[in-house]
Amino acid sequence: MTQVSEHYVLDAHESQAIWFAGCLATIPARGEQTGGRLAMVEFTHPAGFATPHHRHDDHDEAFYVLEGAMRGYCGEQTWRATKGSFVWLPRGVPHGYAVDSDETLRTLAITVPAGFARFVIEAGEPAAARQVPDPGPVDVEKMVAAGARQGIVILGPPRA
Repeated sequence: MTQVSEHYVLDAHESQAIWFAGCLATIPARGEQTGGRLAMVEFTHPAGFATPHHRHDDHDEAFYVLEGAMRGYCGEQTWRATKGSFVWLPRGVPHGYAVDSDETLRTLAITVPAGFARFVIEAGEPAAARQVPDPGPVDVEKMVAAGARQGIVILGPPRA
């Protein structure tokens, strides 16, 4: 059964802020707001950030680069994206990415259908401030468990 959504407008400071894997994630669109059709998360990644090797089984993922540069892989293909670039990562294909400069990377992550925002909320913690958190360990067990509930499989550490 298709969920129904209603029109909404969310001010920049009204979106939920989460500290997730060493990044600041703000969430302007969750499945509960979009009838399950899409989710959008704005990430601020510190220099040196890299995702684990992972796969999304239930949704496709796209990135639009707002600031900075990122490099990554999707299956066996490698790519690099800078400000204004768009990246499409189809479901079911293992992938990952890293910040590709000494500067902060800001991206919009869009997933269809929704689900990824719920993963970020479950694997992260409410942000005490709208800034990148201080460096610290990532709770891998929490991330793996949240991923299992949302169709995201952590396959291993970041690839070099």
